[in-house]
Formats: sequence, C-alpha cells, structure tokens
Amino acid sequence: MAYTTVSGLQVSANIHDLVNDEILPGTQVSPQEFWSGLARVLQEFAPRNRALLEKRDRLQSQVDTWMADRQHQPMDVQSQRDFLESIGYLAREGPSFEIDTPNVDDEIAAVAGPQLVVPVQIARYALNAANARWGSLYDAVYGTDLLEPPDPQRRDYDPVRGQRVVGYVKEFLDRTVPLQSGQYADTRAFELVGGEGGRKLQIALEDGSTTGLAHPEQFAGFNTDGKEITELILRNHGLHIRVQIDRESLIGRSDPAGIKDVVLESAVTTIQDFEDSVAAVDAEDKELIYRNWLGLMKGELEASFEKNGKEYVRRLNPDVEYLTPDGVPARLHGRSVMFVRNVGLHMYTDCVRDAEGADIPEGILDAMVSCVAAKHDLLGDGSYTNSRKGSIYIVKPKLHGPEEVAFTVHLFTAVEQALKLDPGTVKIGIMDEERRTTVNLKECIRAARSRVVFINTGFLDRTGDEIHTIMRAGAVIPKPEIKDAVWIAAYENWNVDIGIETGLPGHGQIGKGMWPMPDSMKAMVETKSAHPKAGASTAWVPW
Repeated sequence: MAYTTVSGLQVSANIHDLVNDEILPGTQVSPQEFWSGLARVLQEFAPRNRALLEKRDRLQSQVDTWMADRQHQPMDVQSQRDFLESIGYLAREGPSFEIDTPNVDDEIAAVAGPQLVVPVQIARYALNAANARWGSLYDAVYGTDLLEPPDPQRRDYDPVRGQRVVGYVKEFLDRTVPLQSGQYADTRAFELVGGEGGRKLQIALEDGSTTGLAHPEQFAGFNTDGKEITELILRNHGLHIRVQIDRESLIGRSDPAGIKDVVLESAVTTIQDFEDSVAAVDAEDKELIYRNWLGLMKGELEASFEKNGKEYVRRLNPDVEYLTPDGVPARLHGRSVMFVRNVGLHMYTDCVRDAEGADIPEGILDAMVSCVAAKHDLLGDGSYTNSRKGSIYIVKPKLHGPEEVAFTVHLFTAVEQALKLDPGTVKIGIMDEERRTTVNLKECIRAARSRVVFINTGFLDRTGDEIHTIMRAGAVIPKPEIKDAVWIAAYENWNVDIGIETGLPGHGQIGKGMWPMPDSMKAMVETKSAHPKAGASTAWVPW
C-alpha cells in the first residue's frame, strides 16, 4: 500500500486523495487543518482507546476466574452483583435525570416508524434504503406473502390477486383514515369543497351520497393537474399516506374511484452502515464506503443497473410537493433521515498509521471522515437536505459501559473542534448490544445525555456477548431456547423502561431488534406491530 506522510501521519494514497480532492472542498476545512486535526485527536484519544480495550480484557479475565471457580454451583445473584461492583464492572447508579439533546429531527424525536440498516458499501442498496421513506402499499402487498405467497412461476400481472390487494389496502384505509360513513370500497370520487381559506375533502359514495373523513384533521393536502385531484395527502400518527388517483392508468382505470396506488411513509430513518453489514478490509474498501457516504450527503450518489434488458440509474428521490388544504405550497421529506454507523473501539486500520507506523483506531478515522463529509449537508451545498436541524447522527456500536460512552462523547467534541462544527452538532446512537452496556444502561445514557438520540437492542450481538461473558460458568442453552429465555425478555423490557425513564420519548428513538427475514412480510407485520405497543419508537428491518 502506498502512503503519503502528512502532519506526522502515514496516510494511504487512496484515503489521502479522496479526502483532499473530493471530501474537503466546500467544507471550510483545508487539507492541512483536517490532517493536523486528525493527528491531534489521535494523540489524545488513541492511548485512551487502547486503555479502554485493556480494561475490557482485565474485567473479562476477572469474570472468567470468578465464573470458573463457581462452575456447577447454583448462581447467587447477590454475590454476583457484589463481585461485579467490586471490580468496577457495575457502575454506581446516580439520581434520576432526563436527556436534553437539542436540535433533533422530528423523524428521530417525535415520529415512530421503521428503520432500515444498509451497507453503504453498495451504492444501489444505500440509495434504495434512503428512498424507502416512501413505498407503494399495493406493491408491498402484491409482491409478498402478506395475503398469501405469490406464485413464483407467474411473470405476468394476476388480476385476481390484484383485486385482493386493492381490497386489503382499502380495508387498511378504513382502519387508518376512516370515513364518516361508508367504506373506501364504496368510494366513487374525491372532491374539494370550500375556498382557499380552508378546503375540505368530500367523498362521493356508490349510493349517491357524500361523506367526509371521520377525523377531518387527517386531510393534510392534495395535488391536482389543474382540473382533477391527482393525489390526496392524508396523515395518521405523524406519518403520511398518499392516495394517488389516475383514471387512465392500468390500475386506476379499473378502480371506481380511479385510485392507482396508495403510497405510505415508511422508513423514516436509515442507518448507512460502516460496520457489520459491510466487508471493509483495506483502504480501497474504506475509500468506497467514504465516497458513497459523501455522495449521500451531497445528494450526488448514483448507481446504474440493468433489469429486463434495460439500464436504469438510481438516484436520491426529491421531496414530495403538495398544497395544504389552505392552498399553501408545502413539501414532505423525500428521503429517510440518515444516520451513519461507525465501527467500534476494538477495530484498528492501516489506512492511516501514526508517526511510529502503528495502525490507528478505525473509529476515530470514521468519526473525522463521517463528520467532514456531512458538513456538505449542514452547509446546504448539496442537492438535498438530510438533517433540517443541523445535526450529524452517528451510531456507535459495541460500547462497553459508561466509560466508553463518555470516551465517545469526548471524541465527538474533539472532532467538532477540529472540523469547525458547532458544539453538540454530532449526536450519538448507543447500541445496547453488550452486557456491560445493558446492566449500566442508565449511566451510559447519562454520559451522553446532551448528545444521545437513540438506544437499540440487538438479539444476536447481545446473546454473543452474554455467552462470551459467562462461558466459564459452564454450558449455555441452545440458541432457539435463548430466544424464549427470561433474561432476553428482561433485556428488551429494561431497554424500553430505562429509555422512557431517561426521557427519550419526544427527544430520541427507543429501538427494538432487527427482523432477520425480510421475505416473511406477514410474520413481520404481526411481530413488529407489537413493538410500539411495548414502548419502542422504531424497529430495524435489514435492506
């Protein structure tokens, strides 16, 4: 690998040129400022990073010895607690508090919805996930097993299945944005009544009568072609439903009301992932990841692909423009609000080496590059806006307890100073996926109380760390049984309880674990619908 020496650092040519030539122009940060800033951050934080990893090893060694000495003995919870407190594994819990994170976008602070996790390494996937803010409900029902599995042998449109899909969707509208009388299956036309001072939605029914919405405030707006309504914007629980009308379209011409599609506001947030959904093992991989994140922040990322012999180009979707009931032009965000997940403290990279030629903590490089690329979004020089509140959202995985959260908070402060960002710009999403974080969750949140916007559980990582922590105590139960174990349910409930206690509702997300079977839509709907009822405001779906 070819290196360039700059500010006492050995920087791979790929990363050096990408940062200098593509990322920094327009950020108000010069190459000299960036690399000297990285050198200063590394001088302060690289030794602390190493010390925290050494503490992980030391604590685990103490736990291993303690567990091995008590193999095959009944577990005494109080003695285990006393031991963990004595070695500093369990932190002393402080008084009650609530987070005070400022400038958080509504999609994170106030709106409950799905959250996609996608490898930013693959541009097409990254774009699809960002664009999944809006999705056709007709397509989702038709192409999945929500009604019954589609016929894999059939390639043409199935009108019988299509009518069942339309029926399902109209029943969804009946439940979600009900009419004063009648049902959506009986609708024949949508009209606007009243003047520009406040139009109302009037619906003509099959029997010749007219009705309105049972909750008129759910009518958020509309679009027209100058004569006819082409789109209705409806609203429920802060999320929007776009009823698209076109009597000349394939679907619309067979619908009595001319409805051609119903488009739902779906994944309101997305995590563009640098971590465990990607394979970044060298400078070329890292260069691709950083370049794609830059493309998302500037709104310039594109991906070409071929389908059925035709070439397509995928880009970020524009905002959704419409008129309010008062006739005032308005718009809805066209893309999900994007987080970026950096790597954890345990990862090191040779993309940059220090003055002694040693690999550096990869998470420090991730933070610097993630944030300087996101400055294009904050400065408004991109095609679209990601954060309308001027924030950068970084999910930090694999943190072990409050000390490591505090370290990350201090790192973000140093990155802000190096990159000329306002204090508090960089927010943190805390992955509750390590045992030391779970048992100290309240103190972890306290350590980031002015930056935290997200806590989330993860079954596989959390289970793996549980096994790793206690394996010297003896055999553990099989994985299928772990899913029904008491401690897993307690872990999920604890995450929600602590999140609510510390004031995340209205200020940040409380997440529940990933759905690992995206093809099983029916089971996902049945399972995930329980999550908001349990106190969560988001749940992961892999792209």
